[in-house]
Amino acid sequence: MIETPNTARAWATELAACLGVGAVLGVIGPFGSFLNDVLVVRVAYWAGVCLVCGLAFGVAFRLLAPRARRAGIPAWAWVPAMILATAVPLAGVTRLMAAVPWPAIRQAVGLMEWYGQTVVVSLVYVAFYIVLRGRAPQEAIAPLPPAVDGPEGPRILRRLPPRLGRDLLCLSMEDHYVRLHTAQGSALVLMSLGQALEEVRGLEGLKVHRSWWVARRAVEGVVEDGRNLRLMLTGGLTAPVSRASVARLRAAGWLGDPAGGVPDPEAAGVR
Repeated sequence: MIETPNTARAWATELAACLGVGAVLGVIGPFGSFLNDVLVVRVAYWAGVCLVCGLAFGVAFRLLAPRARRAGIPAWAWVPAMILATAVPLAGVTRLMAAVPWPAIRQAVGLMEWYGQTVVVSLVYVAFYIVLRGRAPQEAIAPLPPAVDGPEGPRILRRLPPRLGRDLLCLSMEDHYVRLHTAQGSALVLMSLGQALEEVRGLEGLKVHRSWWVARRAVEGVVEDGRNLRLMLTGGLTAPVSRASVARLRAAGWLGDPAGGVPDPEAAGVR
């Protein structure tokens, strides 16, 4: 089972797919809804249902998947239970949604029948979710084998897939994952940023933000981004600088002389 990092792009992709599936269901008109109303109303209803379904299961997957993985519980053991449980509030919400355009539906369809239909729709969504996220890179699905110290350099480098080389530029935290960036691309590893910082010892770099570590050699410049500072990195990457890190980075020579154009942390309001 795949858990997607909790990013705006991932959510946008999922919810856009939900709207697309809803439009298709509106045209098909399952569970007798084809005879209920005109096409526009059906599409609006089913798009809304799929959007609510996507939000509910998106949250459920993000909450349960990492915990189940850490506990060693296989997907077949927890996903069905999640579907049955999540379908309960979904049934209530979608029934209220259906009653707006079709008030008589409350008498026409019983509660248990409605719940059964909700479970079927939920199964369709979960299957679609698995197919959609099944194209994610393998390194985003599970952690790589534990790295150990050795003559080949810091342990973190052994978590990089061969295709990405060994030139680590920075680390960024994404939900329960840490993304390892190199000039050739990036890979996700299931670990905390604290664990990653332990393994990155030996490389010259600093934690510049609560969710970022940057290698010194990757820094190409500093830019003022509104009230904040950002580091320009090799390959077009940028990393935010927290207010608490400004003095430390300046002392290390990363930000240059304040007279050279880099704003003072108090004056700039860097956070």
